[in-house]
Amino acid sequence: MSVLSDVRRHDDVRYIGALTGCYTLAERRETAQDAVPVYACRLCSISPVQAVIVAPVIAQQAEPVSMHFQDFGVLRGPVVRPTRTGFVLDLELDDAERAKLAAKIRWKKNSGRSQLIDKREFKRVLPRHPRTVMTMADGSMTPCFVIDISQSGAAVSSSILPAKGTPLAIGGLLGRVVRRLDVGFAVEFIAVQPLEGLEARMAMHSPGLVT
Repeated sequence: MSVLSDVRRHDDVRYIGALTGCYTLAERRETAQDAVPVYACRLCSISPVQAVIVAPVIAQQAEPVSMHFQDFGVLRGPVVRPTRTGFVLDLELDDAERAKLAAKIRWKKNSGRSQLIDKREFKRVLPRHPRTVMTMADGSMTPCFVIDISQSGAAVSSSILPAKGTPLAIGGLLGRVVRRLDVGFAVEFIAVQPLEGLEARMAMHSPGLVT
């Protein structure tokens, strides 16, 4: 069965919405013994055929990607094209797997998920534009992906994993690394940030670091 007919069989079901997950680029290991780095990402849209991802490390055309989202499980496939903020992935699925994914997408579209109460002092939110630049004390800059952000800190994923205590800036927000995460690291800002304009400051270039 062709991909086109498969899409039609599932009524071209599609979910459009922000879901946080993770992904790996196994072919970028220098040796088979090296650990495969895991990065955070955000799913923008998904169908039984393709997925559109925002990511800190952009995969190139034809590069194989393996990713995981809580609602859809593990998904694999080659990149059909990189974008300015991530990439578009063709999903490698047989007919049964494609039908199962279509059912999950329909369920996700039709179900209202109850929200857990966030008991932290400062509520964490998903930034609308999660990609920004991480600046280190030596002035070096690296693209990064902000998993979530609050007035007091952020969870970040990047190709670089700075050590605990490292001073840095996420966009224009100065802070220090306080712990490692499975897909990145947590940053505590040096001062609590006003909620208004928080994401705009995240996207700004840092004026400098305090070491």
